[in-house]
Amino acid sequence: MLSAATASSASFGVVFIPAIIIAIFYVFVMWKVFEKAGLPGWGAIVPIYNIYLICKMGGKPGWYVLLFFIPFVNFVISLLVYLGVARKFNKSDGFGVGLWLLGFIFLPILAFGPATYNANNR
Repeated sequence: MLSAATASSASFGVVFIPAIIIAIFYVFVMWKVFEKAGLPGWGAIVPIYNIYLICKMGGKPGWYVLLFFIPFVNFVISLLVYLGVARKFNKSDGFGVGLWLLGFIFLPILAFGPATYNANNR
């Protein structure tokens, strides 16, 4: 019979290892998206700075980062930022909503697909 400590550490590994794999994949995908936009890829691993880069990529001012720290306002601001990112990559507003709600699906499409960044888009 397993002791409580053994069972606890086993369940920790079951949760922790997939979480690390997902985090590494997300950083890799964001790195590629930043590079496509002509921004430093390493920014994907720096907290808060990566939000700043996403705002810049979406054509929003850098001070929008502060709005990400206000509860409920951050939902609206993140939607506006991801809509801007979609537009800069010549994608529809529906794709922007997909980036916002289902980023784990739409960000890899943006990173590894044929989309190109156009800073002059609306």
